[in-house]
Amino acid sequence: MPRLWVGVPRLWVEVPAAFLSGLLLVLGSSTQAHAAAYRYWSFWERDGSAWAYATQGPSTARPTDGAVQGFRFAVSRDSADALQPRGAADFGSVCGDTAARGGEKRVALVIDFGTAADAPEGETPPAARTACARVPDDATTAEALASVAKPLRYDTNALLCAIGGYPGKGCGEAVGSDAGSDAGSDAGSDGRSDGRSDAGSASDGPAHAPSSSAAAAPEEGQGPSVGLFVGAGVVAVLGAAAVWRARRRRG
Repeated sequence: MPRLWVGVPRLWVEVPAAFLSGLLLVLGSSTQAHAAAYRYWSFWERDGSAWAYATQGPSTARPTDGAVQGFRFAVSRDSADALQPRGAADFGSVCGDTAARGGEKRVALVIDFGTAADAPEGETPPAARTACARVPDDATTAEALASVAKPLRYDTNALLCAIGGYPGKGCGEAVGSDAGSDAGSDAGSDGRSDGRSDAGSASDGPAHAPSSSAAAAPEEGQGPSVGLFVGAGVVAVLGAAAVWRARRRRG
């Protein structure tokens, strides 16, 4: 029987399985650990007493009368890592003094400009605020936002870049591995989209990312990494070699 070579020294076949498992885990997590973070506006919808990351962008979402929606500017890697809006988030406290009108709806908006840690260089985030937008019944969230928080700025892909003129430049830019996130600075007060706290919520791109654009933001670091497939291939090859060696010994 011809010798079977698997592209690695035969000694490797006898490496303990625990080592191989550890190798696979390291390879699979290496890309995740170094995933880039992005600075963007995320878009949220109030679901009862909690925020939920929006499933569509503000340019297509059409809230009903009494809806509560929020925007948060922060640095995060993806929607699971995104920070929720902070502050009052019930319809009564935001729109209680705005009377209903026929043919129009009222949408409570919570706009959280984030923290200094997440601000672009040279910029200072304004204080968070709320606003009650009274708009036509068929208006989108983007139209409601434009009625109370101009100027808005979008990029060529309709990604929401700025609310109320903030930030003055940039749009969903990468800021490096795990960079600048204010997870440490305000995680205790506002938590992330995994429900660790009830604060505030985004979607349609990095204002869906993210979650806010009219287009979804880059969500790097999600999905299986190249290292995972490479590691799986290595394990498969070594396993096949081990089976061949066992059969050869019996023969």
